[in-house]
This record gives sequence, C-alpha cells and structure tokens, in this order.
Amino acid sequence: MMEMTAKSKKVLHAQVEALSRKVEHFNKTELESLILMFNSLMAEQVSRGRPANGLKRGKFRGLLQGTFEMTNAVMMDGVFRSFDKDGHGVIILEEWIRGLAVFLRGTIEEKIMHTFRVYDLNNDKFISKDEIFHMLKHSFIKWPSEEDPDEGIKDVVEITMKKMDLDHDGLLSFDDFQKSVLDENLFLQAFGPCLPDNTVISQITGLKHSTVETLLIHVAFCCPETRQFKQK
Repeated sequence: MMEMTAKSKKVLHAQVEALSRKVEHFNKTELESLILMFNSLMAEQVSRGRPANGLKRGKFRGLLQGTFEMTNAVMMDGVFRSFDKDGHGVIILEEWIRGLAVFLRGTIEEKIMHTFRVYDLNNDKFISKDEIFHMLKHSFIKWPSEEDPDEGIKDVVEITMKKMDLDHDGLLSFDDFQKSVLDENLFLQAFGPCLPDNTVISQITGLKHSTVETLLIHVAFCCPETRQFKQK
C-alpha cells in the first residue's frame, strides 16, 4: 500500500476541512476515507491511459454495478448525471462527496431532488410521458406474452400521470413530483431504482460497519485497485 507524503497529507487535510464546511452527513474521518477512495479510482483511470479531470462515466458505472448491483443502464446514466452537477461529463471530487452524501444518507427532500434529476432524461426540468415510458420499458422484466408489452407500459404511464400530474398539464414538474412523493413515498423510485438498496450492502457486512466503512469494503471487494491507499 502506498505511504502518503507530507505534502499529500497536507493537501488531504485541506480538502477535508473545506468539504466539511460544504457537505453535510459525513464526519471528517469519513470524508478522508471517501477522498482517498476517489483519488484511488482516479489513479486507476490514469494507470490505464485514461486521464481526466474527474471520474468518467464508465468508471462510475462500474462502481454502481460492482458495489450497488445496479444493472439498469438508463438509471445508471441518470445517477451519473445527478452527481455531475456542472454537466462537464466527469465527476469531480466535490461532486463525488456531495453525491454520495445524498445517495447514502440524504434526507427525503434531498433524495427527491436526486431522483427527479435522474428521471429528467433531457434535463428540461420536467418529466414527460415519453421519458416515463422509456424508463419503465428498461425497468420492467420482460415476460413471454402474446400481448404487446408496450401497451401495458403505456397504461401504467397514464395511470401514474393521473396520480402525480397535479396541475394536469401533461408533464411532471419538480413541484408535482415532490408533492406526490411526500404524500406517498413509494413514488420516490416509481420509474426505476436510482438509490442504493441497503440490503445489498448488509448482505456482505451485516450491520457491523457504518455506511462509509461498508462502502469502502464493497469497493475494495469489487475494485481491488482501490486497495492501494493506506488508511489510518
């Protein structure tokens, strides 16, 4: 495992202090662990000849697949988009920390904002019937049937819109979505799974570790290259 130099430790300390003033839900020890994890994932990108200013989509999707067992490509792209707040196509350190804070420990209000960003596929601040259809088509299990599955999905879209489109304009605004979820929490992931399932984490570690410790174990288990950094 790589020993940190005095300069690296100083930079790490400064990053922890800065992020602790900006991001809720993590203490300084957890922030340090998550920063080291980010640095390790970045170093692995560079070692394979893919330098970047942040985590690329493919690397991030690998983390979602290996650690959180996400398999829905549409949802994984949406989660990447939710983390990548500035839209530059990579996830920088602060976006990584802010995203994980909501992803792992967010309030219901923060999770509503996250899922809305995931479901707003074209980033126009609304969720349309076409977007809902597209997401549900990639989320539903396909069963052999003589019936046209698209017709069944269209029926679900219409039923859902009637329940959630509170101003009846044919689109789900953030206000529509937020009020619907606060009234019925099951609507939070109505169009596809875009938050981690706690049972996936507990399958390996049980309840012996904090959320961040469990994440570190999962990443080390699924992405061995992250073992290169030395924790305290």
